[in-house]
Amino acid sequence: MNEKKLKILISNDDGVHAKGIHALADALRDMAEVTIVAPDRNRSGASNSLTLEQPLRVTEIAPKIFSVQGTPTDCVHFALNELMKDDLPDLVLAGINHGANLGDDVLYSGTVAAAMEGHFLGVQAIAFSLVGKHHFDTAAAIARQLVSQHAGSPIPTNRLLNVNVPDVEFDQLKGTQVTRLGARHHAEAMIKQKDPRGHDIYWLGPPGKEQDAGEGTDFYALEHGYVSVTPLQVDLTAHESLVSMDNWLKEQ
Repeated sequence: MNEKKLKILISNDDGVHAKGIHALADALRDMAEVTIVAPDRNRSGASNSLTLEQPLRVTEIAPKIFSVQGTPTDCVHFALNELMKDDLPDLVLAGINHGANLGDDVLYSGTVAAAMEGHFLGVQAIAFSLVGKHHFDTAAAIARQLVSQHAGSPIPTNRLLNVNVPDVEFDQLKGTQVTRLGARHHAEAMIKQKDPRGHDIYWLGPPGKEQDAGEGTDFYALEHGYVSVTPLQVDLTAHESLVSMDNWLKEQ
């Protein structure tokens, strides 16, 4: 008797028509029931934002492929609380992102946020990013390996996983490393320009250089040709500071 297929929800922040999301879905369809719920356009940098002051408009543009006028978090929230609420998926996957999500970039990433929403709502979640824009087949193959391994032996943590894959041919990968997040310097200064009417406009500067990129970080793994797998926690509490903070307040 054939084993029951996994049910997988896939979202992203590059939009429902992006190359990366379809590379990921295509790599998994023979081993899973795949549903795509993704923004109708590029929503990179949306982080965990939710649409609160207007309704979400959802269109099924192809069988099991839904376009949402909203953020990545909106997409996963809608999928798990409405579309799939009676038959929740086994996994929420986000990506494959068109570009890296390393270090403190994850705070802004809509890709990581989509996976995080799945995690918040009780479903094991993984975010996938390609550190470039060419070898999506390599990142899809890594995703397939991890999903297959999870199907046989569930991921031994309830943490959200952030996976970054070098933009090279699959046989050029050096392997996989479990990493921690590195950190960048501050971003470059804002770029000031004029619009055609002579008004000032501003662009965000490029990301800063790596500040903490030593051995063990996601930056280091990618630089040396390895896939980076970073378990993330969403509890932002500085637990080691609770006692000292309590003592400081008592000084009043």
